[in-house]
Amino acid sequence: MRQHLTFRQLEIFEAIARLNSFTRASEELFLTQPTVSMQIKKLSETLGVTLYDQIGKKILLTPDGQELAQATREIFSILAHFTMSVAERQGLKQGKLSLMAITTASYFAPRLLGEFAKLYPGIDVSLRVTNKEQVLASMADNLADLYFLGQPPEDIDVVATPIMDNPIIVVAAPGHPLAHHKKIPLERIARETWLMREKGSGTRNAIERRFAEHALNIHPRLELGSNEAIKQAILAGLGISALSRHAFTLNAPDQFAVLDVEGFPILRHWYAVYPAGRQLTITAQAFLDYLLGRGEAAPAVAGKR
Repeated sequence: MRQHLTFRQLEIFEAIARLNSFTRASEELFLTQPTVSMQIKKLSETLGVTLYDQIGKKILLTPDGQELAQATREIFSILAHFTMSVAERQGLKQGKLSLMAITTASYFAPRLLGEFAKLYPGIDVSLRVTNKEQVLASMADNLADLYFLGQPPEDIDVVATPIMDNPIIVVAAPGHPLAHHKKIPLERIARETWLMREKGSGTRNAIERRFAEHALNIHPRLELGSNEAIKQAILAGLGISALSRHAFTLNAPDQFAVLDVEGFPILRHWYAVYPAGRQLTITAQAFLDYLLGRGEAAPAVAGKR
């Protein structure tokens, strides 16, 4: 009976297990939802086990489903390494590179990936931009080659290489009363109306630490889930904020006022991260070498563990 199990069925099941959704799996694989359902039904019948329970729209893997999901990831990892070894022998003429990045990295990650793809047009590149929680969950399951983060995780053993400066600057609407002031004290800026990212955001944590170092607290008027929402709120006159300078890459130079505040910018870095103990594929290593060779990487350390 087991000889009827197919690679395509495993590919579909892996997508469902990773995305927790038949609909999203069908969209990712460019299949109709009935096709996805039929293939998973055949897979379950072939193995003779129930792979998932569906409660409403929620997909919950059974213990057998969880074990198959892990086995499927290991199979795909072995195949990926084989593909990379072939690519290495062919001089990076072909291969795959998968990246995941937190939302803020979307301001520069596509550009870097595009530049690399021009150098190696035979490599199939992919980039998924999502929130920090999903990036960390993917990292724990080894689902991508490299991850772009503004702060390496503390509860996962990783190798984190700084690839680019990530300064956090204080910004306001162009007509803000402090727009042309010099060396604004932290005590003064703390009294302003602040707009902040959600709790747990790496940027927000860095800002709050900077004020806490001077025994100051700031109380945000609004908590918003994206940098773009914060930027629109700033332009609407709802307050000021502090964001990565990279968040303003696509904005006109005079669209926002960068405030000259003591203790800012906060100097941070962007990191290329992967789980410790994992050997990078040849394409991932080539991409990391490319990033380090661009001259934007922080010179202090080559990696962080």
